Amino acid sequence: VQLQASGGGLVQAGDSLKLSCVASGRTFGTMGWFRQAPGKEREFVSAWRFGDRKTYYGGSVKGRFTISRDNANTVSLQMNGLKPEDTAVYTCAASTGGVISSSVALVRTYAYWGQGTLVTVSS
Repeated sequence: VQLQASGGGLVQAGDSLKLSCVASGRTFGTMGWFRQAPGKEREFVSAWRFGDRKTYYGGSVKGRFTISRDNANTVSLQMNGLKPEDTAVYTCAASTGGVISSSVALVRTYAYWGQGTLVTVSS
């Protein structure tokens, strides 16, 4: 099982970036993104529950980020209006089942994790 994230980079405040996560090895019921800035805890960003196509967003990115499912095994995160505080390593995560809403933002919910991709937003 592998989750391959890509799309990070260095941008200026206000710019956009699109991250992609390609899963291989098995099918998943929920895929999402977390991020971790230096010296901070891992933070929930967004998730997509495949069964009912329900999406979830962390409070700090709601309205600026959009998660989408490009195909059966690829989830993307469109990030608009980036801010310096969005600077972090973004990591793709997946669960084999449909995650209940109360657990979607919890790190322990996801058994599979990809490598991170660094997003740096300069002011």
